[in-house]
Amino acid sequence: MKSLEVDVDVNESYIHRVTPGQRAVATLDAYPDWQIPCRVIMPVPTADRQKSSVKVRLGFEQLDPRILPDMGVKVAFLGAQTEQPTASRAVVVVPRAAVRRVGDKDVVFVVKEGVVERRAIGLSALPGDEAVVLSGLAAGERVVIEGPADLKDGDKVAVKD
Repeated sequence: MKSLEVDVDVNESYIHRVTPGQRAVATLDAYPDWQIPCRVIMPVPTADRQKSSVKVRLGFEQLDPRILPDMGVKVAFLGAQTEQPTASRAVVVVPRAAVRRVGDKDVVFVVKEGVVERRAIGLSALPGDEAVVLSGLAAGERVVIEGPADLKDGDKVAVKD
């Protein structure tokens, strides 16, 4: 029990963002309001072809008797310290539903005068349904949260409040 670790499957298209020593937050299914600080020990050097994923091993920063083997867990990987927002800088947060993955970039569709513009953004992970935008989007800009999968630059949209 003194060496409990978490093994999670990470989609292989995101594995380049995971580094040994990286901070993460684990949330047990049994305790959804309790966020447990973790650190990446290492990605396991094999891939699962069926799931297109790579297993990553994490260690808890502090053990607790509520953590038991084989419990269900969700993990959110945190960005590097240099990527974290500071109190002296405005923080832009978007719903994860607004972020789309195109190739190896995260993008959002910004609405300007009824027309959408695709824009690449830099993100920092947050546990839950939101993400902090590090670059590419200014505070107050409107983004598409729900839209068709084939949405593209220049498409006309109607804004619903």
